[in-house]
Amino acid sequence: MSTPAVHPVETPPVNNVAPPRMRDLQGMPGTIGSLILRLCQFGFAVVAMCVMVTTSDFPTVTAFSYLVAAVGLQIIWSLVLAIADVYAILVQRSFRNAAVVSLFTIGDGGPLETTCLLSQDRGKVTSTLTFAAACASAGITVLISNDLDKCNLNHCTRFMAATAMAFLSWFATSPSFFMNFWSLASR
Repeated sequence: MSTPAVHPVETPPVNNVAPPRMRDLQGMPGTIGSLILRLCQFGFAVVAMCVMVTTSDFPTVTAFSYLVAAVGLQIIWSLVLAIADVYAILVQRSFRNAAVVSLFTIGDGGPLETTCLLSQDRGKVTSTLTFAAACASAGITVLISNDLDKCNLNHCTRFMAATAMAFLSWFATSPSFFMNFWSLASR
């Protein structure tokens, strides 16, 4: 008769890999697409501010001063989030914390998108300020150029360029908002 032999068996390796998640789409926080959108927002806002500040008579019109203040906030917001995106890309992690993505969404949110999708009267920070300032500046620019016909006395082309850059900065904020909102909704 033979006696039973005990053979050592290796334990299988412990797999601490998280369950599969939704693939990170470009434009979601912590991706190259998000970084590109943030840099576009930042660049357009910087150009709008520089063009407006280089004119000598922008402080005399409240709408132009408001535009400088709004794009100044947009510059700070976009730069901070671009730095956060660079960090996430360097450490090869994406933002999955609901509180952080909510902050990004509320900061980016626009008047129409936030009111319709979140059904709250908050989250209209950078996008709404930039859009309102660009609209006010566009109205004053049209008043000066078309209605008063005083472009030869003012910096109409600079005002128009600064206003266009503010609109482009606002336009680049919308994809960021939608991708952040999608990231929240897909949890």
